[in-house]
Amino acid sequence: MFRRSASFAIAGLTMLGTISQTAAGGRAVECYEPVRTPDVYDTVYEDVMVSPPGQQVDYIPPIYGTRERVVMTVPAQVTYEVVPAVTRAVYHTVQVDDGGYSWEWRVIHGRRVLCKTWHKARYERVAETVVIQPERTRRVVIPAQYDRIAEEVLVQPERRRIIDVPASYQTMARRVVVREGSSGWRRVHIPRHCQD
Repeated sequence: MFRRSASFAIAGLTMLGTISQTAAGGRAVECYEPVRTPDVYDTVYEDVMVSPPGQQVDYIPPIYGTRERVVMTVPAQVTYEVVPAVTRAVYHTVQVDDGGYSWEWRVIHGRRVLCKTWHKARYERVAETVVIQPERTRRVVIPAQYDRIAEEVLVQPERRRIIDVPASYQTMARRVVVREGSSGWRRVHIPRHCQD
């Protein structure tokens, strides 16, 4: 750096001397022109963290299902009922009149006469109700009633799981200066003007 500054200083002094001589009408012995060397760039690739590491909660909701079960809707009951008697009609012949003699008025050939008359015994067929089985009380059991009902049941409870999320990186391209540009002087030869 010190050498470059020294050369710039010498070149500057030389140019000043040349300008003074030219202004004075002298002959240019050496001529220089400024030279600029541009910066040299290169592309470097580096990993840049896009998102920092963290944690994520994974929530799994509960799962429900349907289950059928049999429940008693009406309990068993006991009642009593009266069973009427069982009867039957039995028919038999009975004597309703003993018969025998009786006196009665009759008209015979225009003459009204009192006659003694013979009567046979008289029978009739009559019905009699006979009890075959008497009236009784019977115990009746009404069975319970059952129905199927559907109910919601928990099959699997909810779950929470913590997941570690690593940091996320991305490769980024960046231009960097490899070598800085420089300024200097270059000697030039111009015919009939700048010659040794």
